[in-house]
Amino acid sequence: MKFYESGDEGVALLPVSYKDWEVKAKEILAAGPFDYVNGGAGAGDTMRANLEAFQKHHIHARICCDVSERDLSIELFGKEIPVPIMLAPIGVNSILHPEAEVAPAKAAAKLGVPYILSNVSTKSMEEVAEAMGDALRWFQLYPPMDQELTDSFLKRAEDAGYSAIVVTIDSTLLGWREKDLNNKYLPFLSGEGMGNYFSDPVFRSKLEVPPEQDVKGASKKALEEGNNVTFTWKDFEYICNKTSLPVLLKGVTHSDDALLAFEHGADGIIVSNHGGRQLDGGVATLDVLPSICEAVENRIPVLLDSGIRRGADILKAIALGATAVLIGRPFAYGLAVAGQTGVAKVLENLIAETELQLAISGRSSIKEVDGLFLKRADE
Repeated sequence: MKFYESGDEGVALLPVSYKDWEVKAKEILAAGPFDYVNGGAGAGDTMRANLEAFQKHHIHARICCDVSERDLSIELFGKEIPVPIMLAPIGVNSILHPEAEVAPAKAAAKLGVPYILSNVSTKSMEEVAEAMGDALRWFQLYPPMDQELTDSFLKRAEDAGYSAIVVTIDSTLLGWREKDLNNKYLPFLSGEGMGNYFSDPVFRSKLEVPPEQDVKGASKKALEEGNNVTFTWKDFEYICNKTSLPVLLKGVTHSDDALLAFEHGADGIIVSNHGGRQLDGGVATLDVLPSICEAVENRIPVLLDSGIRRGADILKAIALGATAVLIGRPFAYGLAVAGQTGVAKVLENLIAETELQLAISGRSSIKEVDGLFLKRADE
């Protein structure tokens, strides 16, 4: 496939580079919404570490190779995906654009890129499913304290055509986010990001009054459910046994936890530190990716999140063992700038750059990207 040959003059004035999207989004958004997406935990050391980790590895190109036909496709849980890219579960998209999660969902569906819907989406999982038709989508679950609510979320996701569950356990407590604290900004309290809770019959049955009569009270109740600091491997195993869908564990950065996840029923792992938004001074995801892949011995797919900005980053992650990568902040900025069109343009640019990088490195298929593809900067 030659993604980069399909131009679109109608969006020619939109940015190309990640930094330009970021700058444009900052011009459009108020400080609260922009800093909510842009900021990290504490001093931002984990965010920087995520980015710097990619600079430790250089692509080792080959020459005199026939790269006239390129193939970026992968297979994941029995489904062929045209590119090794997914949209990460970013919540409260309504603070970025009026169409909220529907816009990135439609953009992803059009390009064949799987979309992971955030548990804290403003649009409900059913609304997003309707917008995507038969396109591939997964549902992220922040495990609630209430097991009955967990069961309800899982059943709703299955009924709405989501094909995997992404259990996220690295944000049972919100990190120390100084930009949000300075802005006094927590969008959830006004009902943003509450679409799946407010539409859930189990959640509504536990309220004294409906969310429509007390938005703040219902929002606080939902946040309490998400602060599940007692979640254990036993609880994770319960989720794996409760649903017929593949279950991935997101938030893994330690090889021992990767092995435990596999032993307790995980069908896949997402190496993530929440984009540096939770633990300041944490390890970079790319740095720990090889050890996690080694721990699970390729028995389940391992995906990488946090720090992906360019096509070279995607190929480096694949070379170090990732099956696919998740894109977060780049598509959020595209959403803020131009809605569905902006998300689509960000993805198109990223896919085109990845394909060109692959070809220029002397490879014609993503399947040829392995350990020999890279050379460490210190070698």
